[in-house]
Amino acid sequence: MIAVIDRVKGELAVLLLGDMGEFKLNLLLSQLPDGCREGDILKLSFERDPAATEQARERVSGLME
Repeated sequence: MIAVIDRVKGELAVLLLGDMGEFKLNLLLSQLPDGCREGDILKLSFERDPAATEQARERVSGLME
């Protein structure tokens, strides 16, 4: 998936996601790679985190008990 940095407002970067820019995502500029600026195209990827998922399930389960 790709994202385009549409604009930067102070410390906030507005990214347009998808082929047609149909989704917007606001991120802190500090969360992006150094040197990013308006008009840059970013490659996005997702990775499953099994350990964090299990911790969240245990936490929710504990709250439900």
